[in-house]
Amino acid sequence: MVEFGILLLLVGALVVVAAPWIRRRRGIGNDWLAGTMLVTGVSPRPDGVEGEQFVTITGVISGPTVNEYTVYARIAVDVNDWPTMGQLHPVMYSPKNADNWRFAPQEVPPPPPPPAQGY
Repeated sequence: MVEFGILLLLVGALVVVAAPWIRRRRGIGNDWLAGTMLVTGVSPRPDGVEGEQFVTITGVISGPTVNEYTVYARIAVDVNDWPTMGQLHPVMYSPKNADNWRFAPQEVPPPPPPPAQGY
């Protein structure tokens, strides 16, 4: 009986280790669609703290497959980038389930050109 329990424990550990690798190979997240979210509700910004804090946010997502789809989430954001009601944010969402969404990654500005060297 103990051997069976150890075998189950080993199989469970293998599943936990292999699941992220399998998900990456299947391309989960690669087919997400771009849309926009209008913030309709947000928890108050904490005072006197820095860094990331949890915010409860609700809004409506509009995109290629959804129109004003209401979403709700509790996510970590930087206190200095706290969302406010009425803001429009670019988001990425799953075409199979728009409740599965994230803020779109912010585009990194291109590096400045190297200084001209005069001879």
